[in-house]
Amino acid sequence: MKDNTRSRKKAIRRISEVCNEREEINNKLYEVYIQGKAGFDALMKEMGKMMAEAIMYIEREEISGSDYHPFSSEIKKWASQSGSVYIGDQKVRIDHPRLRDLEGEIGLKSYQKLKESEGFSEELLGKVLRGISCRKYGETITETAKAFGVSPSSVSRHIIEVTGRQLKEFKERDLSGFDPFAIFIDTIHRYGEAFMVCLGIDCKGEKQSLGFWQGATENAEVCGELLAAMERRGLKLLRRIIWITDGGKGIIKALKERFGKKVIHQRCSIHKDRNIQKHLPKRYRKEAHRRFRTAFEQNSYADAKQMFLDFEKWLRGINESAADSLLEAIEEILTLHRLKVSGLLKKTLHSTNPIESMFSKVRDCERNIKRYRDSGMMQRWLASVLLYCEKGFQRVKGFAAIKEVIERIDSEQANEDTLKISA
Repeated sequence: MKDNTRSRKKAIRRISEVCNEREEINNKLYEVYIQGKAGFDALMKEMGKMMAEAIMYIEREEISGSDYHPFSSEIKKWASQSGSVYIGDQKVRIDHPRLRDLEGEIGLKSYQKLKESEGFSEELLGKVLRGISCRKYGETITETAKAFGVSPSSVSRHIIEVTGRQLKEFKERDLSGFDPFAIFIDTIHRYGEAFMVCLGIDCKGEKQSLGFWQGATENAEVCGELLAAMERRGLKLLRRIIWITDGGKGIIKALKERFGKKVIHQRCSIHKDRNIQKHLPKRYRKEAHRRFRTAFEQNSYADAKQMFLDFEKWLRGINESAADSLLEAIEEILTLHRLKVSGLLKKTLHSTNPIESMFSKVRDCERNIKRYRDSGMMQRWLASVLLYCEKGFQRVKGFAAIKEVIERIDSEQANEDTLKISA
């Protein structure tokens, strides 16, 4: 006997034991059916209504053109009006968009068809629900719109126009009013392409996406182009900016070429911790993580450095490469300690988590894109999602300490300049 057959029979026996009588079983199953059908009918009605409204707005856009590029000055979008359409066998209230020209109202073919009792059939509605349940949103809207005489190309064209405007807005946005305190640089890989992205924190603790640059790999040339592009848009790349990276050699090389060896660079502590653990056998990883975090959590630069040096000696007895990996990065890991950044602000700046969180939203928003046709499509979507992410940005925790940190950096750099002049 198959396992699923045994499971069904077992479930039936349990229901019988609870209800005892077959008539009671039937009554309970009927109640479940009625409640479930009512919920499903409500869902179908609501989803059908939303889809019908989307189709009518798409048709209006196809006739009149977009707001910023109308096809004719004589055709005007004229708000919306209450009406009714058939969803399956039910007549429902709906707001339908309107169009007018010099002669009066322009009727929408989709609205007229939806007013027919068989216009939005149960079969078509079922396809809509199946498409949405499979997260095939683009295909669902396109195919449903096509059933009502709306050109599928107008849907794609509309999306391209909107994302194209957002790409233009993102790439041409003036950055002269952004006073940078810290900048995160990291790379997101999408379909074989590397997009280097900058996320900035200003002196008030506000975050903003500053720019991106596309390349084959994460290298110094791509980073240099990104910095130059942001500077052309007015961003002031001051020496006092704190740069936070995951330790990629190409990015570090570009920063040092631009700002010299004294660039204020904070190496992501989380990436370095994981990198060291990957060098070690599993039995040592937990202890290595404990030693790393204990050293990093020290408030004093001197204490933290001494504990990292002790940690490096411990690693020497296990894996020379792991010890070398730690030793070459100690000063960059302890940049915030040297600047006496502590508390909540230190938690924000010690890793690339803020920009990684933004990348997570990018991947989530793009998960239903099956294929990127070209570089333009990639850039349009990335710009659109980065602008969307900005709507959810909040001021960083510990922002009140930023002013004090900037004063400390300025004082330190002024002393260095004085020493150079004296020498």
